[in-house]
Amino acid sequence: MRADRLLSIMILLQNHEIMTTRELAKKLEVSDRTILRDMDALSLSGVPVIADRGKTGGWRLMDHFRSYLSGLKLEDTKALFILPAEQMLKDLGVEIKGLDIRQKLLASLPDASKSEALRYMEKIYMDTGTWKPAADKNKALLTIQKALWEDAKINIAYQKADGTGSERTVSPLGLVAKGSSWYLVAMNEDGDYRSFRVSRIRKAEATGELFERPAGFELAEYWKQSKLDFAGSLPTFEVQVLVHPSIIGRLTFTDRFVEKVDMAAPAVDGMMPATLRFNAEQEAVEYILGFGGAIKLVKPEYLIKRIVNQGKAVIALYE
Repeated sequence: MRADRLLSIMILLQNHEIMTTRELAKKLEVSDRTILRDMDALSLSGVPVIADRGKTGGWRLMDHFRSYLSGLKLEDTKALFILPAEQMLKDLGVEIKGLDIRQKLLASLPDASKSEALRYMEKIYMDTGTWKPAADKNKALLTIQKALWEDAKINIAYQKADGTGSERTVSPLGLVAKGSSWYLVAMNEDGDYRSFRVSRIRKAEATGELFERPAGFELAEYWKQSKLDFAGSLPTFEVQVLVHPSIIGRLTFTDRFVEKVDMAAPAVDGMMPATLRFNAEQEAVEYILGFGGAIKLVKPEYLIKRIVNQGKAVIALYE
C-alpha cells in the first residue's frame, strides 16, 4: 500500500507541479503526518522532492525529474485519454484502483502536451452502458476470456434471437464491445468465422483442447467487414405515411425507421408526409398501429387492409 501511495505522490506532483501537504493528504485520504513521512521516504530513496516555504509554497519535484512518452504525437496522446467505459473494463476483469489511469498517463507526458491532454480529461467521458444496469452478469464471459487468452476451444450452448438453441464447439478469436453488449468472434469446426452475442451464450465450457490461431486474422478488420455484410444482407421495406405533427419528435428521436420527414411539404388534413423504412412488412404494420391515429399509411395500398384487419382483431379482443 505504501509503495502505491509513494508512486501516487510522484504522479500528482508531476501533474500539479506543486501541492501542499494538506492537498496531498486529502487527495490520498491519509493524514498530514503520513504525507510528511512519505516525503522523507521519497528523499531517502533518491527522488528529488523539494519543500518550498511561504504562502505559495508546497512540495514539488525538481524540474529534471520528469518521465516522457517518446514517439507519440499530440493527436496520439489525445486518443489515449479517451478510455473505454469503466463497466467494459470491469467485465474484462480490469479493476482500476487508486489514481485514475489517465492521471498516471498525464504524469508521463511532456509539459507541451499536458494542457491539451488535460482538456480531454475534463471534457470527455465515455459511458457505453444502458440507463438501467443489467440485473445479472453473463457468467459465460469469464470462461470465454480464459479460453481466449489460452487459445483453447470451448463448447457453447447458444440461443438464437428466435428462441431456438444449439450446441457447438468453437475456437475463440476475440471479444468485441458494441454499445453495452459483448460479442464473441470465433472459428467453428469447419474453419469459418462466426459472431455470437455473449448474452445469448447460455453455457460455456472449456474442452481442454488447444487450437492454432489462424495466421493473418485481424479482429478489427473482420468486425468492420462483418458489420457491412450484415447491414447489406438486411431486407428493406419502405412505406409512405402521413404523421401528426405532435409525434414528429418521437419519430425522429432515432433514425432506425425514419427515412425522411418532409417538413416543407404541404400538410394533408393536418398530417405531414414521411417515409419510413423497415426490415419486414409485419414490422411496419406493428409500428404504425403502435401510434394509433397519429400515423396513416398511404403506400403501399395493399398493406392498408392488413393494418385494418389487425386493428379489428385488437378491438375484438377487448369487446
